[in-house]
Amino acid sequence: MSTKAKQRSILFKFLSIFSVVRGYNVLLIVFAQYLTSVFILSDKTYFEVLFDMSLFLIICCSSLSIASGYIINNFYDEEKDLINKPVKYKIDDVVNNSTKLRFYFFLNFIVVLIASFISLRAVLFFSVYIFFLWFYSHKIKRLVFLGNLFYSLLTVTPFFAILLYFRNIDLIIIAYALFLFFMLLLKDITKDLKNLKGDFSQDYKTIPVVFGESFTKTIISLIAFINIFLLFNLYFNFSKGYMIIFYAVSLILLLVFLIKLFLSKKVSDYLFLHNILRFIIAFGVFSIVFLGL
Repeated sequence: MSTKAKQRSILFKFLSIFSVVRGYNVLLIVFAQYLTSVFILSDKTYFEVLFDMSLFLIICCSSLSIASGYIINNFYDEEKDLINKPVKYKIDDVVNNSTKLRFYFFLNFIVVLIASFISLRAVLFFSVYIFFLWFYSHKIKRLVFLGNLFYSLLTVTPFFAILLYFRNIDLIIIAYALFLFFMLLLKDITKDLKNLKGDFSQDYKTIPVVFGESFTKTIISLIAFINIFLLFNLYFNFSKGYMIIFYAVSLILLLVFLIKLFLSKKVSDYLFLHNILRFIIAFGVFSIVFLGL
């Protein structure tokens, strides 16, 4: 094999691993944890928070745990992804399953190793977190509604790690955590509508598979209204800085989402709805900066 061919092969494998661990999501969570630490949880200066070694190690453990969680999720969802995400499946399949599993165990080992430099509690916390990430992918994900709840809980868990580190529990933190939890729940159930064909073929007991599209849309609507209520709660009780921009944009997009939801019938329609929710969550992460303006 020529040097260029080897370089191309390495590049493809790197892109495949990046796709498997969903590097873009991991980076977003890293940003979210740092921004939450700087603008909400800590009374220290920006410089002190950014160069806090213990916080850095906690965020490393969180991001590597999440990356390993995506790998094991990809492993168990392989046949389903072949139907629901054929393009992504081809990218992910550049790296074989044995290599993915070796990388999965390697990441988990690194997480426990890093956590040991923080404290015994950190080792226990991330060991339990890694176990539940595996258990979710292996069993719970296939269970109706419980899979959606666990997905949302596991996604917000890394924020509890930094919450415990700063020992700062305030009403505003609970309010934002609730909004994030229900947004993630809304996004995951909407994704189940998009993935209905693959979920049905692989016997995943999702809400659309068990109860049908019409009932699922009703559930999604109820959760969307809960999110709208939580948005108003944030505006009236915790409005600070320029966060009103995020509240206004999110409210408009959620209303568009609700209107579009009952007009949606195709996979492309549900993909559009899913992307609206992804944008709200991503915009919410970077809007944390508004709290400091």
